[in-house]
Amino acid sequence: MTEETLETEENVVHEGVHNYSSEDEWVKPEDPLILERLEWFKDQKLGLMMHWGPYSQLGVVESWALSDGDADWARDCIDWGVDGEELKREYFDLDKTFNPIRFQPEVWADLAAEGGFKYLTFTTKHHDGFCMWDTHTTDYRITGPDTPFHRHKYADICRNLFDAFRARGLAISTYFSKADWHTQDYWAPGMERGEKMWRGPSYDPKEYPWLWEKFVRFTHEQITELMTRYGRIDMLWLDAGWVNERSGQDIRLGELVDTIRREHQPWLLSADRTVGGAYENIITPEQTLPERPLNVPWESCITMGTSFSFNYEDRYKSVRELVHLLVEIVAKGGNLALNVGPQPDGRLPRAAIEGMKGLGAWLNVNGEAIYGTRICEPYVSEDKKIRFTRKGGAVYAIRLYEEGETVENELVIPAIGEFKRASLVGTDGELPLRGTEAGVVVTLPESADAAGAPIALAIRLE
Repeated sequence: MTEETLETEENVVHEGVHNYSSEDEWVKPEDPLILERLEWFKDQKLGLMMHWGPYSQLGVVESWALSDGDADWARDCIDWGVDGEELKREYFDLDKTFNPIRFQPEVWADLAAEGGFKYLTFTTKHHDGFCMWDTHTTDYRITGPDTPFHRHKYADICRNLFDAFRARGLAISTYFSKADWHTQDYWAPGMERGEKMWRGPSYDPKEYPWLWEKFVRFTHEQITELMTRYGRIDMLWLDAGWVNERSGQDIRLGELVDTIRREHQPWLLSADRTVGGAYENIITPEQTLPERPLNVPWESCITMGTSFSFNYEDRYKSVRELVHLLVEIVAKGGNLALNVGPQPDGRLPRAAIEGMKGLGAWLNVNGEAIYGTRICEPYVSEDKKIRFTRKGGAVYAIRLYEEGETVENELVIPAIGEFKRASLVGTDGELPLRGTEAGVVVTLPESADAAGAPIALAIRLE
């Protein structure tokens, strides 16, 4: 790997946050079924993402503290006086104490359904290599003999979660890290990097092709397990964008995905994030939103708190913030993958539960203006108070309200067409409207402001 390529791949992720591919790098699939599934994906709008593993016990960033190359930011919360090598030993030993006996997959699934979520993206394996399913490839797993939880009735966490969410009508997306910092086929000891590890392998795959091939076979076997033993999987969501052909880390992903689609799951979407090309069916901004609408399938993965993994002192977004975030993303043509980090005991944080329920309550009334919609020009009003979506013959103008803001008697909606009828989503009856040079003016009912400023009101225009 050249120094230029190394620097490029390092920039794929900055402080644990991935950049995202440009719209120009998206390749339209040729398979009609995959195209159909991408339209299905664009209809969903809201997914629940969950980062969970033994690292939740520490309340530190998932995996990244293991990488010496990322120590400057990933170890800023490591304050108990250990050096890098001792930290790695302590981290990798967290499986010996991970015992989330209060884990109730049906409760999680009920909360997700109530919250209006349509699919689950769950971390089957993060970069640290710990597997949350009953893999046959390694003992470093939730059902491994060193993990006390292996005796529990829900020990195979992925199986129980996936079954519970499917039973409530939610689709399944499997997060999987292409990098694995636990297996010696990737971070092999005694190589030129010595003890100073980075996010990539400890060796040059070109110089040790036999060792790299072992890692490729290991990766294929793990993904194949998930795709053949855990029921219907709607999307393979791949992390560790630095593992790709151009960086010299070719895991022959296309070969694997093609085989899975041909022999097991023909509907499978692939999200090979930041890589571009035929197997990045969905673009995945992280902790950010595109500045403008994108005309390709995309989702922003954004945390409900400030971190993807559980953090003991985390601050969670309010319901108002969550609704406004979702509306902004949907108006730009994307989905929101809202991340919740479960506690080490198996429960979801109370603030996360409140946020999920509040989001669901708003969607229960206004979901018509969100689910199944597409981009509607100009997507946002000049004052940025109104976002637009469309579905069928209807246009939805979603007015966002800040805390303490008063609902206007007449709402001026910028000119985006001619309409004969207006109604407030979630209520019966039409609203008075009239046309002006500035657009249409809709008279809002007095009840809209009865309980103080609403989070957002959706007006249906036809």
